[in-house]
Amino acid sequence: MLTGGELAGLIVAMFWAILVSFLAYALLRLAKLIGEATKLVSELADQAVPLLDDMTETVRRANEQLGRTDVITRQVAGVTQNVSAVSTVVSSVFGGPVVKAAAFSYGVRRALAGRAAERAPERPELPARRANGRGRR
Repeated sequence: MLTGGELAGLIVAMFWAILVSFLAYALLRLAKLIGEATKLVSELADQAVPLLDDMTETVRRANEQLGRTDVITRQVAGVTQNVSAVSTVVSSVFGGPVVKAAAFSYGVRRALAGRAAERAPERPELPARRANGRGRR
């Protein structure tokens, strides 16, 4: 038979064997988890490189289009300045003489209308209408 010390040693040895088994099982699971994580990161890196290349190409094209838009904007600004300059020239060249001609023709019309009024005989006024909207019968 076993003595008390031998029995206690046997119980402690069994406890340590069970504890080591659980720790070994946990370490195996942890190793499997780390392997899966490594595989996932590797696949992610393999997929990320083409995505980054596509993004780089997209940004390059967008910058190219923005450059074209900038050129168009500058050209439109130049056209706007040219139209403004032409408008100013047309206004100064034609505006003054046209206004003077219009004022002269208005003055001549007023003068002729005044003379015509002096020469015209008096016209009799028409009788006023009645309240019911009918004139004289």
